[in-house]
Amino acid sequence: MRHPHVSRVPGVRRGPAGPPVPLVAVAHGSRDPRAAATVEELLEAVRRTRPDLPVRVAYLDHAPPTLAGALSGLAEAAVLPLLLTEAYHSRVDIPGALAEVAARHPRLRVHRGATLGPHPLLTAALERRLAEAGVPAGDPETAVVLVSAGSSDPRANATVARIARAWARPGWWPATAAYASAAAPAPEEEVRRLLAAGAPRVAVAPYLLAPGLFADRVRTRTLAAGACAVAGVLGAAPEVAAVLLERYGQAVRGTEAPVAATA
Repeated sequence: MRHPHVSRVPGVRRGPAGPPVPLVAVAHGSRDPRAAATVEELLEAVRRTRPDLPVRVAYLDHAPPTLAGALSGLAEAAVLPLLLTEAYHSRVDIPGALAEVAARHPRLRVHRGATLGPHPLLTAALERRLAEAGVPAGDPETAVVLVSAGSSDPRANATVARIARAWARPGWWPATAAYASAAAPAPEEEVRRLLAAGAPRVAVAPYLLAPGLFADRVRTRTLAAGACAVAGVLGAAPEVAAVLLERYGQAVRGTEAPVAATA
């Protein structure tokens, strides 16, 4: 998917002599306070890597600030979705919010970035979380279920399925995909299927950025279905911070366009 950006704005310095374009990370938002705490932990990791880079956060729902609030006072910004696949929030909600901001602040320039995933470093982060749960990558005795939140957009679900198919190590069982909502199979159903198919053990790798309802439900239900381990969410894994900074760099080097064109 093509993401329009701006590359140069009169009066805004660029390069070694000037300040970097501020990064505004847009998360889904949750009523669960652990989610916002995890997002802030991730952004702190970004700040430690790039202490020169102004970093702000915005939420689409359930928590302040809104995207309009996070962009307040800025002449230019890189808006980056803290989302793991292209789905409704990245295709509709964020462009819609940017269009509303543009109507009120037509001189604001925005570099709109891509979603975090898919990206090979996120697979490395999944393996990190599995290892922390006691499941080494490539264990020939363990099948892995990659679990995403699920989406009403079949393209997003297909992306997760492709990630699972591509996630392979010599000698281990193929990874398979499951979805916490909106699509089949459910994670616990996939765990039971793999055990019935002869997998000695089944581990679950949540393709989720932050803790919350879905992560809790996946853990409870898959363990009850016989999973040997459920990894933690991706959270502030260093690989996730690295992907966010890569998306930032791609955004600010993009093709010139006003914020209204991103809608």
